Amino acid sequence: MTEMTRRGRILTPDGWLTGRLVHDTHIIALEPEELDSEGPMILPGFVDLHVPGGGGADVMQGGDAVRTVARMHARHGTTSFLPATVTAPDEELVRAFEGIGVAQANRGPGEARVLGAHMEGPYLNQTRLGAQPPFARTAEPELVDLVCDGGVVKLVTLAPELPGGLDLVRRFDAAGIAVQIGHSDADYETVCRALEAGARGFTHLFNAMSPLHHRAPGVVGAALAHGEYAAVIPDGIHVVEGALLAAIRAIPGVFGVTDAVSAAGMTDGAYPLGSHTVTKRGDAVYLGDDTLAGSALTMDRAFANLRTLGLSVEDASRRLSEIPAEFIARSDRGRLVPGAWCDLVVLDASETVIEVVVEGESVLSG
Repeated sequence: MTEMTRRGRILTPDGWLTGRLVHDTHIIALEPEELDSEGPMILPGFVDLHVPGGGGADVMQGGDAVRTVARMHARHGTTSFLPATVTAPDEELVRAFEGIGVAQANRGPGEARVLGAHMEGPYLNQTRLGAQPPFARTAEPELVDLVCDGGVVKLVTLAPELPGGLDLVRRFDAAGIAVQIGHSDADYETVCRALEAGARGFTHLFNAMSPLHHRAPGVVGAALAHGEYAAVIPDGIHVVEGALLAAIRAIPGVFGVTDAVSAAGMTDGAYPLGSHTVTKRGDAVYLGDDTLAGSALTMDRAFANLRTLGLSVEDASRRLSEIPAEFIARSDRGRLVPGAWCDLVVLDASETVIEVVVEGESVLSG
């Protein structure tokens, strides 16, 4: 790729730099420079660790569906992401991993980079499935071995209270796969043991987990007391302002995810979610019984929502880029430093996304 230069206010891990960013597929240099005007804000590209779908496509469909999802979310500032599978029979999960792996190996034009897969289930508590299809089960060696040895799955959500749950945490952790606790009815003590065993975070904190009670702290209480990382869905629907602010105050590494399903980026109507059909109505997505079923959120909207909540540009950006990249040990993403991939989100003075750059390629230009 030809070397290129972009100028503006550049958000680095050390703060703002007014000047120029020189890049090809990677960032070559960040150099201070006097500009005639401040120019646009240049932020690290958003990193979304929980994306079941978007643009009418469900990642469980594999193949071209994953690429459709990658293109849709790239237009909204997501420069790298983990497609998230849902609870399903083994053969459907294996097929989805194969499709995700192909997209992971070869990014197409206009696509966000697929970093691997987030396996949300099937090792979930049946009483806390939320919108997950009804295929929850305890671990079987064949699928666990495939996940640990396949190189595609980078993050697993599980319920540690299931039989063998703590051993499963240790197995995934030893394989270099991040573990989040979610869709869980665990008590406080079990969650503490899971954190000691290697679990490092929580999936869509507050949703589909045992809540905080002052005599039964549950998953939420353990997260607030001991968590270092937790994913939240900042759509204003899954978690309201007070709960989100409490999490940010208590947990250093709170980061935003969309949990966007196939309905994201689409008009109201019916869309697939694994074996379920869900319905988009306005900004929310529901099962037939009005259970929330993922979201229609995009990361540009998540950024705007965090700003409305009172977070600074710097903090909102960090919770949608640097922290999630750090959580899955990707120091080459989510930060604007020499040597990192050139993944950028460019904002105008009104904080509207006007350009998105993935690995040096402009995939959206306003």
